Amino acid sequence: MSILSHRLLNIGLKFGHLLPAQPCVLCGAFSRDGVCCAACDTELPRLPATHCPACALPTLAGELCGKCLQQPPAFDHTVAAFSYSFPINQLIKALKFHERLLLANLLADELASRIPERPDLIVALPLHPLRLRERGFNQSQLLAARLSKQLNIPLLTDACRRVRDTPPQSKLPWKERDKNMRHAFAISPDVDIQSKHVAIVDDVMTTGASIGEMAHMLKQAGARKVSAWVVARTLPHHERGA
Repeated sequence: MSILSHRLLNIGLKFGHLLPAQPCVLCGAFSRDGVCCAACDTELPRLPATHCPACALPTLAGELCGKCLQQPPAFDHTVAAFSYSFPINQLIKALKFHERLLLANLLADELASRIPERPDLIVALPLHPLRLRERGFNQSQLLAARLSKQLNIPLLTDACRRVRDTPPQSKLPWKERDKNMRHAFAISPDVDIQSKHVAIVDDVMTTGASIGEMAHMLKQAGARKVSAWVVARTLPHHERGA
């Protein structure tokens, strides 16, 4: 490393020490590393590098999993930063249900660092208007807005609507989730996504039913490729170590 690089590094370290310490969202210890201290950050359940490129479930050598080979999803590729396990599951719940909106930046920035290919456009998985009114915000929209800013990729805010107020996926058995999401979304006829690569942003992927249905609608509207960008991927029971 050059002397100049050393000086820049030292300046950066000194500047960091000037910032006010704040409690880590996980352990409560005061830290200048951001909302999550360095020690807790190293323990976060980041997704293994070897996983299915289509659905992000772990595979031995990063090959397509058996399910995606037999029945390819409507989306072409999935990027996930974490497995949906402790403490990421608690951070996502804090964002969604306890309005810890600052966590959206932390989670989106981690996801942004995993993006291998830039799409043409970003869209957030929409909430039904009744659910949006009840919650007051769409956590997927917050994540998408941060990703759009960090990666300088246009965000389509009114491209997709949720037209069916379906029961929450988390409250349904896995085998019923595909049926629950059928015809749940509509794509605005005014949006031009012809031959575009579109990334759908959401917080968690479990079965992929929600993103799969929206990806299907986007491709019907002319999208060339659809990627799924999620903060966390729910893994099979034995993979979570639970």
